[in-house]
Amino acid sequence: MKYDQRTQDYVARRTAEGMVKKDIVRCLKRFVAREIYRHLPHMTRTEPLPQTT
Repeated sequence: MKYDQRTQDYVARRTAEGMVKKDIVRCLKRFVAREIYRHLPHMTRTEPLPQTT
């Protein structure tokens, strides 16, 4: 929130909309989690899962 201009713009916009800092940080964390998830390698399964009883 201190260094990235896009984040500063987002915080300013959300603050103007009436959101509190706690909610803004929560939204930013979600955004970061989505960005990281997109870059994780996703394995595709070619065999069915073994059945457990």
